[in-house]
Amino acid sequence: MSYLTITDLQKHYDSYHALRGINLTITEGEFVVFVGPSGCGKSTLLRTIAGLESSTGGNIELDGRDITEVASSKRDLAMVFQSYALYPHMTVADNLSFALRLAKVSDAEIKEKVRSVSASLQLDALLERKPKELSGGQRQRVAIGRAIVRQPKVFLFDEPLSNLDAALRVQMRLELARLHKKLGTTMIYVTHDQVEAMTLADRVVILNAGQIEQVGTPLELYRQPNSRFVAEFIGTPKMNLIPANKIVRHEDNLAIDLLGQQIIFPVNRLKGPLPKSAIVGIRPEHMTLVQEGGDLSGRIELVEHLGSEAYAHLQLSSDQTIIIKAPARTALKDGQVVNIKIDMSEVILFNENDRVISVIPEEV
Repeated sequence: MSYLTITDLQKHYDSYHALRGINLTITEGEFVVFVGPSGCGKSTLLRTIAGLESSTGGNIELDGRDITEVASSKRDLAMVFQSYALYPHMTVADNLSFALRLAKVSDAEIKEKVRSVSASLQLDALLERKPKELSGGQRQRVAIGRAIVRQPKVFLFDEPLSNLDAALRVQMRLELARLHKKLGTTMIYVTHDQVEAMTLADRVVILNAGQIEQVGTPLELYRQPNSRFVAEFIGTPKMNLIPANKIVRHEDNLAIDLLGQQIIFPVNRLKGPLPKSAIVGIRPEHMTLVQEGGDLSGRIELVEHLGSEAYAHLQLSSDQTIIIKAPARTALKDGQVVNIKIDMSEVILFNENDRVISVIPEEV
C-alpha cells in the first residue's frame, strides 16, 4: 500500500528543468535510496519532498494527505543534512530536545525521549558536550537523533555520510541499517555513492538528468538493468561494453561478431527483434582466464592487487580495453597475452539507443 506518492513532479529554475515528471510510490517502512551522478536531481527531489523547495508542477501525497503546498514544518518529515546543522552553542541534550521544546512537549516527555534516543545512538556520555567537542561521527549521530525524537512519518537523509572518512562511513552505514530495522520508519536517503545505495536500500531509485531511469531492488538493478546508463552506473568496476558489428542467427542462437571473434548468444534471451548491431555488456566477474580456447584474447596492461581480489586491465584492440576479475594471488604480468572465457548466461545486449534488448532470467 502506498504511503508516499509522487505524481508528475516538476521543478524549474528559470529555463533549467531540474525535475522532469517524477512518478514514484514508496510504501510504509521502506528504506529507499536516491542515487545518480552529480546534477541528476536527487537532492532537488529530496528537498522538494521536504518542502524546502517548491514544486513547479505535480503533487506529493503522504499517508493520504496532499502536502504539495504544505509548509515544510507541517509535513511531518524530519531531515538530516550533510552538514549536520547542529546549534553550536547548545549541548547535545539541548540539540536533541530543541524541536520538542518548540512543540511545547512536557519536560517529562522530553527527558524520556532524549534518554531513549541517546541510549540507542550511544550518546549517553556526550549529552553535556557541545558540537565542537564531538567527532564527525558523533555529530552525525546527534543530527540523526534530533530527527528521531520528533517521531516523523518519514526520515529524509541528504548525503549524511559524505563528510566522514571511509572507515567511519562503513560504521555509520551499519548503524543506519540497524536503526531502520529497529524503528521501522520510512526512510529516504540521497547519495552519490552506489555502495551506500546497494548496501542500505530496500529499493534504489536511479536518477539521470532529472528523470527516473529505473527503480528496483539492488540485485534487480545489478542483474537486470533496463539501460546502458544503469548498467554502467551500478557495479564496481564498471560493466565492460564491447561493440558487436554483426549479429546473425546461428541455428537456435545468435552468432555475434566481437572484435573479429564469434560468440554464441542464446536467442531466447533476446527482448525484441533481431538487431543488426549491438553493444555487448559483460561484468568483470563474469569472465575467467583459460589456458586454451576462450571467447576473446587480450594483452594485459595493468593488474590491480586489492588484497582479497585482483582486477586485470586487458587491451583487446587498439581502441578497446576491458577489466576482468582475477584470483587474489594471481601471477599475471603486464604484457602477458591471455585467453578469456565469457559466462554467456550473464551477458546483456544494448541497442543503438542504449536500451536493453536481452534479459537475464530472474531464476538464474
